Amino acid sequence: MKLLKLKLVIGMMSLFTVLFGILFCVTLFFSDEEESSNSAESLKGLNVSADVLAHKQTVEKYCKEYGISEYVSYILAIMQVESGGKGQDVMQSSESLGLAPNTLSTEASIKQGCKYFSELLNSAKAKGIEDINATIQSYNYGGGFLDYVSSKGKKYSYELAESFSKEKSGGVKVNYPNSIAIPINGGWRYNYGNQFYAKLVSQYLTAGVTKFDDKTVQAIMDEALKYQGFPYIFGGDRPETSFDCSGLTKWCYGKAGIVLPRIAQAQYDATQHIPLSEAKAGDLVFFHSTYATSDYVTHVGIVVSTTQMYNAGDPIGYDDLTSSYWQQHLIGAGRIINK
Repeated sequence: MKLLKLKLVIGMMSLFTVLFGILFCVTLFFSDEEESSNSAESLKGLNVSADVLAHKQTVEKYCKEYGISEYVSYILAIMQVESGGKGQDVMQSSESLGLAPNTLSTEASIKQGCKYFSELLNSAKAKGIEDINATIQSYNYGGGFLDYVSSKGKKYSYELAESFSKEKSGGVKVNYPNSIAIPINGGWRYNYGNQFYAKLVSQYLTAGVTKFDDKTVQAIMDEALKYQGFPYIFGGDRPETSFDCSGLTKWCYGKAGIVLPRIAQAQYDATQHIPLSEAKAGDLVFFHSTYATSDYVTHVGIVVSTTQMYNAGDPIGYDDLTSSYWQQHLIGAGRIINK
């Protein structure tokens, strides 16, 4: 009898072990599924190349190892700026180890890039700096920039990045004909790091901004995004020729069933004028004096938010409406009547 009871107990324990194992595996499966789903959601709309996205799994692996899983999109955007996902040292992180440039293998580069970014995040937090752009800029400048930001109010600004580079370079300038730099200063930077780094990275952090509740706005942006990276062509008004600013807006709004005049001045005249602070995604935003012409309005873009537009710059893509250049030339927003 005692032997029978013992067998029953052992049998129950074995059954419990099996059931627990099954429950554990099911829980782990759904946990992984949820984590994968969350990761995919966080990357929705991220504007990086296929070469960069090919490294997504490795980035996720090391972001998880260093406790920064929520920053996967930032690491991918940094990779886009550093290498476009090509070559071996895709994160250009060898120098953060005191090594010569391009000396790390692909996986070692991603591992060190994630580790270095996590260290910068921790350093920023310890200094009371909550602005992620300060950490992003520090990936280029080094941790000393966080000390600089901490001593200047604990908040990143482009002007701080510029002054830091000016001090470190002794005021020496070099040509930098980048589409981010040209509207700000005509196309130069100080000869230390890259004062535009946070802006360069942010143009690839478009997750969420290309998804809109308004179906008409969504149709406009879906069409506009087909031409991201195309060159600015004065007089261009179709994909075969590429676009100028008003050519792009006329084409994209036309695809959504909205007829606009051809030139920026005429588009301005055809809209209800509102302050940029009241603008919504899908409105137009207008600028003056961006080149010599008799028209008052010389440039137009598509409002994405009150701080960002999509326009035919060179190349076509997103632009920061808070930059000093666009603020200097800003007229305001225009709402298309009966859109």
